[in-house]
Amino acid sequence: MKILMVLTSHDQLGDTGKKTGFWLEEFAAPYYALKDAGAEIVLASPKGGQPPLDPKSDDADAQTDDTRRFKADADAQKVLAETVTLSSVDAADFDAVFYPGGHGPLWDLAEDAGSIALIEAFVKADKPVAAVCHAPGVFKNVKAANGDPLVKGRKVAGFTNSEEEAVGLTDVVPFLVEDMLKANGGLYAKGADWGSFVQVDGKLITGQNPGSSREAAEALLDVLKA
Repeated sequence: MKILMVLTSHDQLGDTGKKTGFWLEEFAAPYYALKDAGAEIVLASPKGGQPPLDPKSDDADAQTDDTRRFKADADAQKVLAETVTLSSVDAADFDAVFYPGGHGPLWDLAEDAGSIALIEAFVKADKPVAAVCHAPGVFKNVKAANGDPLVKGRKVAGFTNSEEEAVGLTDVVPFLVEDMLKANGGLYAKGADWGSFVQVDGKLITGQNPGSSREAAEALLDVLKA
């Protein structure tokens, strides 16, 4: 079982002068859920190398057992620091792909032609595609085989408008994940803000927020075993 994880390379939070990137829990929880299940994991990002960490995801109140495990895991830190460039990966080499969130993907991966083509290749090959929190934003420009938006008519979850409002970034982000998924015809549903909520539609797996990260990875494993 070989799984690709794709992280953002974008570190600027709009015009605020603040930093963003990927969210630590949304990487660490799936990484260990998949690794502990025996998966071989390859990490990629548009620019390769060390992807930027959203500093807020490193705050004390954002830590979990998985993030603490990562901080004590020199091998995992080395793997993260050496992501391969997204342009160098081929969907044919993997059984599934997982996109961790953080705000960064809204700026780069949502518009990245290589990421769009990669997801479309996974879908065409009938391989699972998973994304959590802001990462369902990467589906913004992805098409299904019939030319419709990938999420059209499919059950999806993603960071809610109310969660975005709670972190004060509604007017900073390039688009709202919930609004985009609905506009693209997705059958969007959500749970309580900050609670774990995951949607599985065939081989498309989406999670609502950081707390959904491990459940989304476990759902991906279930789909792979089916």
